[in-house]
Amino acid sequence: MPKVEIYTTQSCPFCIRAKSLLDQKGVAYTEIPVDHNPALRRQMEARSGRHTVPQIFINEKSQGGCDDLYRLDQTGELTTLLME
Repeated sequence: MPKVEIYTTQSCPFCIRAKSLLDQKGVAYTEIPVDHNPALRRQMEARSGRHTVPQIFINEKSQGGCDDLYRLDQTGELTTLLME
């Protein structure tokens, strides 16, 4: 089973969409809320090189945000990543 992590904020609609896609696929993931935690936000930025949420990691590799996740799903690459 792949290790999936998603950095989120509570009110972010893109975070909700990304989690919904992962839920639909039955993927277990660790949600890392960065709402009120500057240290976790800095960690997310250092890992991803980005400052927006969500930031999604599969097996420690940054996959980008919500649109990137949906793009991976549309091309079939998400299924491949989740099988590794």
